[in-house]
Amino acid sequence: MSLELEAGRRWRVVTGDTLELLPTLPDGSVDAVVCDPPYAIGIENRHWDGAAIRDHACQHHGQVSPGRAFELWTTAWAGELHRILKPGGHVVAFGATRTVHRLTCGLEEGGLEIRDMLMWMFGPGIPKSRRLPHGQATTLKPFYEPIVLARRPLDAGSTTANVERHGTGALNVEAASIRHADEPEVVRWPPHVVASHSTRCRPRRCAAGCGVGEVERQRPGASRFMYITKVRRRERDAGCEHLPARQLRHFPTTINATQRPRHNPHPTVKPIDLMRWLIGLTTPADGLVLDPFCGSGTTGVGAVLEGRRFLGLEREPDYGQIARARIAHWEQVGDE
Repeated sequence: MSLELEAGRRWRVVTGDTLELLPTLPDGSVDAVVCDPPYAIGIENRHWDGAAIRDHACQHHGQVSPGRAFELWTTAWAGELHRILKPGGHVVAFGATRTVHRLTCGLEEGGLEIRDMLMWMFGPGIPKSRRLPHGQATTLKPFYEPIVLARRPLDAGSTTANVERHGTGALNVEAASIRHADEPEVVRWPPHVVASHSTRCRPRRCAAGCGVGEVERQRPGASRFMYITKVRRRERDAGCEHLPARQLRHFPTTINATQRPRHNPHPTVKPIDLMRWLIGLTTPADGLVLDPFCGSGTTGVGAVLEGRRFLGLEREPDYGQIARARIAHWEQVGDE
């Protein structure tokens, strides 16, 4: 099966296992990879975030620890990314705080260079723990997610020569520069910290618990990062209104589990603006963005809104359907 985009098509979402589909892509055919892979933390007890990763490691390496299984599984798909990326092509991969070291090692063992570690900060979040007697618990409330920035090694000697030959190898810092709302004439170099407002924040007034507001309260003037609002229900469900609504619950034991049905019940939906910024930073104009763990398609939405081409791979048919609906919607309406 060919995964190449058909003539006249700007994007495509293919259903299937990434480790089976990636080998069918041509060498050096992808400009950038922006993805949110499984974290191997057992989210919602989903097979794809636990058993599938361990099964792959056992099949190819025998019995290993869960952490080592995640690292070996990452190495398998990272090796394919190394092959299909153009020299100098970047990889952006979200991770969980307790498994990101395995993700990083897996990417490196797959032949990619680790270039940086970004941080996405947010206020709202659900502790993944039961309340234990005597005011005890087993986890802290999440406040950020790490994002690994990697790159296929250059093949042209210098970054300038590589950009001239392949169009890849450098970051689009000018296009991704930050302009503060109160000082639009001041252009700030893109940082490796991205902060999200709470969905309950209003202009010039942050809701209680908002990460941006907390930074500003503790150190006035320090909040000169890039700010992105967490995913609102309208953004999550846009284009999926015709699909059945289902319950969204991140972990069976979470303290404040979400009970309201959603047309897009994927448990780890990222903000569109965040994915747009990452794509604009790492992908050449009109370049091809690959997301080998497409989920509900936010990377694809970001790609079409940023004028890039997109290929998504997703093993779960329900999520693939949601991704196609969302990308088609945003391709039609554009920037609202």
